[in-house]
Amino acid sequence: MAATALGATDNAARQAFDVFFTSHHREFGRLAYLLSGDQDAAEDITAEAFAQAWGRWEQVSRADSPSAYVRRIVVNLAADRIRGLTRERKGRRLLGATWSERTHGPDVAAVADVRAALRQLPERKRACVVLRHYYGLSEQETARTLGITVGTVKSQTSRGVAELAAMLGTGTDGTTTERRRRGRG
Repeated sequence: MAATALGATDNAARQAFDVFFTSHHREFGRLAYLLSGDQDAAEDITAEAFAQAWGRWEQVSRADSPSAYVRRIVVNLAADRIRGLTRERKGRRLLGATWSERTHGPDVAAVADVRAALRQLPERKRACVVLRHYYGLSEQETARTLGITVGTVKSQTSRGVAELAAMLGTGTDGTTTERRRRGRG
């Protein structure tokens, strides 16, 4: 009888996880993409985040916000990946190799400009800007997700947005200096 109850508990947990996965997969995939800038990496990060979440599903499901818990896993995995790429790029430069970024399909010029500018921000600023402005998280939710203070979220978001504006050369009409120069503004 105990084995039957255990099996029912496992089945209920699996069903709850499946519902969670279905509800949040696209959201976490977008977050991983915005943080990593690479579709293949985003898919890997998202899969790994869900694998980690399933591995500790009992803890995740009891959290105040299971989606915030897994969002934090995604942010951490993306940061780990970026740090690894940075080390790899530095190593290649030391060896005299050149690094060229892959691009994935056609992009609208403005989206490509913003994506490139986001990649230039340090990881914490990028995470704050993406979580606050793309996902619309509050300062408190962003702070919980990143494990930092609300004050840090405020300053990093403000500085990140200012740096993006400077990189994009945003004009008063909303177009960028680069797009106006290319005649696309």
